[in-house]
Amino acid sequence: MSRHGRGRDVYGVQIGRLQFSQSELQDLLVAWLALGIAFALFFVGGAANLDRLLAGGIVIPVLVSLFTAGIGFLLHELAHKVVAVHYDQIAAFEADYGMLFLAIMSAMLGFIFAAPGAVVHRGRLTVRQHGLIALAGPVTNVVLTALFIPVMVLGVLMGSDLVWLLGSRGFAINIFLAAFNLIPYGPLDGKTVIQWSKLIWVVFFVPTVVIAVVSVFGYGLGFGGSF
Repeated sequence: MSRHGRGRDVYGVQIGRLQFSQSELQDLLVAWLALGIAFALFFVGGAANLDRLLAGGIVIPVLVSLFTAGIGFLLHELAHKVVAVHYDQIAAFEADYGMLFLAIMSAMLGFIFAAPGAVVHRGRLTVRQHGLIALAGPVTNVVLTALFIPVMVLGVLMGSDLVWLLGSRGFAINIFLAAFNLIPYGPLDGKTVIQWSKLIWVVFFVPTVVIAVVSVFGYGLGFGGSF
């Protein structure tokens, strides 16, 4: 998600045109780790199956979640920042620690609600620029969805459950994130995109929803595997 607001100081580490304060880097790290833990708990079925997760070892499930859900969320937010900075905005990711706690607690109950925070930016923008900043996050998740397809194929060719699981969960989580964030409601990106262009919103929203529903709910993609 992204939102226009007061923002905060972004002086510190600089990568190209992107500047990161220590507090922003901390927020990104905490959000990444919290989402990794939350999704590991979610995929094992919550606290009711915690003993199975502990018995099998928690390192691999958490790593799989960090490099699928965690990367998907963080690159989504960084995409907002990159485009905002392109339009000369002051932009920084701000973690919502209350929502991160809720993500872990909901995962313990067997479902997950994850809204790790948002990129807050300030400066003058047109409606189109607002729309492009919002669209950048879901588009990044669509790109990641495509990138995880060869990982799934590699898992099949290798006969590796772990590689297949990494690919299938990366695919499922990222297409779901793209579809969910394009819902035109509340602080979600879809509301900003549809205010800019209904046509572009439809072009992106409809295919992602169809793919997400068929792959996740139709074929259970991302929920298989032994980890």
